[in-house]
Amino acid sequence: MSETAPTPEIERDVMEYDVVTVGAGPAGLSFAIRLKQLNPELSVCVIEKASTVGAQILSGAVIETGPLDALLPGWRDHPPPICVPATEDEFWLLTRTGGRKLPVPPGMNNHGNVIVSLGAMCAWLAPQAEALGVEIYPGFAAAETLHAEDGAVVGVRIGDMGVARDGSHKPGFTAGIDIRAKVTVLAEGARGHLTKRLIKRFKLDADSDPQGYSIGIKELWQVPEDRVTPGKIVHSFGWPADSHTYGGSFLYHLDKGRIALGYVSGLDYRDPEYKPWEAFQQWKNHPMVKPLLEGGSIVSAGARAIVTGGWQSLPKVEMPGALLIGDTAGLLNVPKIKGTHQAIRSGMLAAEHLVASQLAPEGFDAKLRASDAMAELKKVRNVKPGFKRGLWFGMLNAAWETLTGGASPWTLKNKADWSSLDKVDAHEQPKRAAVEAQYVERTLAPRDRLAAVYFAATEHDEDQPVHLRVHDTSVCVTRCAEEYDNPCTRFCPAGVYEIVSDEAGKRLQINAANCVHCKTCDIKDPYQIIDWVTPEGGSGPNYQNL
Repeated sequence: MSETAPTPEIERDVMEYDVVTVGAGPAGLSFAIRLKQLNPELSVCVIEKASTVGAQILSGAVIETGPLDALLPGWRDHPPPICVPATEDEFWLLTRTGGRKLPVPPGMNNHGNVIVSLGAMCAWLAPQAEALGVEIYPGFAAAETLHAEDGAVVGVRIGDMGVARDGSHKPGFTAGIDIRAKVTVLAEGARGHLTKRLIKRFKLDADSDPQGYSIGIKELWQVPEDRVTPGKIVHSFGWPADSHTYGGSFLYHLDKGRIALGYVSGLDYRDPEYKPWEAFQQWKNHPMVKPLLEGGSIVSAGARAIVTGGWQSLPKVEMPGALLIGDTAGLLNVPKIKGTHQAIRSGMLAAEHLVASQLAPEGFDAKLRASDAMAELKKVRNVKPGFKRGLWFGMLNAAWETLTGGASPWTLKNKADWSSLDKVDAHEQPKRAAVEAQYVERTLAPRDRLAAVYFAATEHDEDQPVHLRVHDTSVCVTRCAEEYDNPCTRFCPAGVYEIVSDEAGKRLQINAANCVHCKTCDIKDPYQIIDWVTPEGGSGPNYQNL
């Protein structure tokens, strides 16, 4: 009896470096720059899944400049292409028909800060890293980590190119290369898919709370220039979120008639019918916002998960052969709504540690926890969790924590966002008239999520494996439909998930080509059966100045 021959192992090219960094965001690039500043002899490579550096970077973004000053002291002589000094702050409490200005919280005082496009800033940082000898490879998606026999991380494998949807090899198939390194640095941003696996493999979160997230949905608008006050920064809370949903907006006046605006919804929301994208559109049509945008046009739009767990959710950031830095470690300061300075700070700290330790990751976790980055997070550790008890408790708690400098003897706990949804029959249902009263007429573009995907310029080859892996789709049309009314059809900002009916009955349809890589589905799915993995390198959104 003959046996089926085993599938031969694909022959792969191998590249070797002292250090490989996954992700060309502010953390990864700052790390690479600092490492080469300290030791020009080290070979350093940065791989980035986007088609170009910055194409999939999305953030507010107002940044504190201290860490950037330390990294590149002369940066102001040749600043990023979008870099507007902050001039004034406003803080609004909105109702459905109006609102009022409140005193600006101390953490939101942006005197001395600058407004940037973080995508444009990363594209500006990349050539400065390359000038120091860093090799940067956009369009290279790290699909998996490589491990030694003892389990230590020894590099990453780039995803294969030219694989058809059914898994077969197309004529242009190219095997992904193995990039081997003495140290692998993960700088993937919030909910990195390699980081997620490594945290589980090495039990890095054994002594921390579950990580928390929000979804930030952003648009860049071009409006008549006389409406724009360059450097003006506005944040709001209240409507359209209810008192049990963490939500708020940002509105940043840039230069040349450009305005960056967005809405952030905490992914610990309870209402299974909540729609983060719709909340953003409602906010845009509010009487205090709409006049600024009418007659203008959208330049670019997108969405991204934001890491919000803070101090108590920080996993261990070292493991054999690898480190975590930036948002992939969870360093964003929620009350400040800022993480870029923390990303740069942690990248520099990791570089300094590796040079001092001769490329030994051991000891970095203790060094980070003893640093200014963690001292900053510890002071505000109770602010975001306080809002889990409602808006007004959260506001009072935030005032107390600010007043005491975070010196409270307690630490509030975080729980996983996926576990916070009420079931449809258990969620408090207000009268329909009250629900309708929450909404205003929407007249500003885009009219629907599919139109918004157009402004993200997202591109995926339709004939490639679906990168949104649902491990048991039968759950979608049975338990999930009954218990939660399929929330994936609402929390995804790009309309990736649909429940459709055909002759075979109801089924889940995944429109993977729409995906903007925000990771919300991986985070919020109440059964944790959705696994976001990287698609073919270069796929995904191509943002302009987000």
